[in-house]
Amino acid sequence: MMKSGGNFKWGVLTIICMAVFIMVIDTTIMNVSITALVQDLNTTVPIIQAIIAIYALVMASFMLIGGKLQDVLGRKKAFLIGTGIYGIGTFTASMSWNATILLIGWAILEGLGAILMMPATTTFLTSTYSGRDLAFAFGMWGGIGAAGAAFGPILGGYLTTFYSWRWAFRIELVVVILILVLSYLLTESRPTLKWRDLDVVGTLLSFAGLFAIVMGILLMRNYELWQYISTLIGGGLLIMGVFFLWQKRRKTTGRIPLVDISIFRNRSFVLGNTIGVVQNIAFAGFLFIIPVFYQQVTGISAFETGLLLLPMSIAVFIFSIGGARLSAFISPKHLLIAGLLLGMAGSFMLRGIFGLGTGTTDFIPGSVVLGVGLGIVLSQVTNLTLSSVPDEHATDAAGVLNTLRQLGTSLGTAIIGVILIIFIYAGIVDEVEQQAAVAGIPAGQLATGLQGWVDKMQTGSPEIAVPDTVLAQLADIADTAIGAGMLHCFDAITLFFGIALIASLFLPRKTPPPEHDKKV
Repeated sequence: MMKSGGNFKWGVLTIICMAVFIMVIDTTIMNVSITALVQDLNTTVPIIQAIIAIYALVMASFMLIGGKLQDVLGRKKAFLIGTGIYGIGTFTASMSWNATILLIGWAILEGLGAILMMPATTTFLTSTYSGRDLAFAFGMWGGIGAAGAAFGPILGGYLTTFYSWRWAFRIELVVVILILVLSYLLTESRPTLKWRDLDVVGTLLSFAGLFAIVMGILLMRNYELWQYISTLIGGGLLIMGVFFLWQKRRKTTGRIPLVDISIFRNRSFVLGNTIGVVQNIAFAGFLFIIPVFYQQVTGISAFETGLLLLPMSIAVFIFSIGGARLSAFISPKHLLIAGLLLGMAGSFMLRGIFGLGTGTTDFIPGSVVLGVGLGIVLSQVTNLTLSSVPDEHATDAAGVLNTLRQLGTSLGTAIIGVILIIFIYAGIVDEVEQQAAVAGIPAGQLATGLQGWVDKMQTGSPEIAVPDTVLAQLADIADTAIGAGMLHCFDAITLFFGIALIASLFLPRKTPPPEHDKKV
């Protein structure tokens, strides 16, 4: 059923899907364009990686306040202001002549625009659709997001290889203009707060807490800075504890909090967010390690990696839409369980296939099964999470949901990346010790000798003839270490799906009715 949005039934959904798509592909395009950015902007890889990290920090740190500003400005006005800022950022990034301009345009302006746009994408859907239409709309919302994350490397790799990374931002700008042209289809909500009612202390606390937590997560990628991680994450959690108490105090004294913490008493909302976050960790980790493996080990390009992920992306998209339709015959809880089981099965199928001889055909069956499961999960989890929340808490719920999903994405990339490094290193050490024992020499001596040959090979000198025995030893060590690292990564991904599965078992048998009297 459609509640509002003009004569074109799916006009609002079309606008929302365009907005979600450009926000999701943004980071994936940047990730595959790092080398080209370094060359064109005359900068370094760490600086580009820092810009990507700042974008993640801006998104996560300001998402709660971005959701609340809908109550101050009105949903449509907040979304369009965000879209305008995002468009200015996109144009600035496309014209970048150095890393500083890219930082301002992409990480800061696009990030600030996105924190106004993303929470509104969910509240527009809950205010426009209901019943099966709402389930379908949220299935599209999730499917577009997941497919965009997987499709980003294809688009980014193609544009970077054959044209320029700048065209990615130019295409986004065209989509931004199209969103603004079609914005007449969006309905406005009346502001329910004045600027003086905004919780300034809560805003500062949430920003500081989330900033520290996300910074700690991002530092997990750099082992040289691991000594700061516990301080940052621990301090961030402490600040968020103070934030929670402050919100409770404002509520009891009759003042309007930044987030009404009463929504956390809603079992479906809490469990739905738990499932969504854990699923995001698993999927983000998957999308991180697959390009790393295929580009660094097998030597294929970013564009070819994107094509490799295409079957999975198609499966996600089809089943995120089809799963929404299945909810008319099968309960959302049982669909979630089925999707998570398929996700576990796909991850388990992939765990043992990786090594120096891994081909692209080895990857496709397991990735498609995982994509089917993920699509089914995405078709249900957002609708289940938000449809159980009362109308007056819709903006709070949207802010919390999008903040937690952003944290899940950052966590997934960091955790799976750390597991990959640790177990590849452990695999190398274990294999060197085993080969040294067979050869009857100290492991340190063998490692030193092999490292010497690796250094010589990296010089590329044609006169250096590497003995076949050395090449065989290096190949065996690399194959074992890479296989061990990838196997443990997929064990972790399977475990995360399992945690989400356990959470889904505690969902109510029947979800709350999605019909609400929305005031728009």
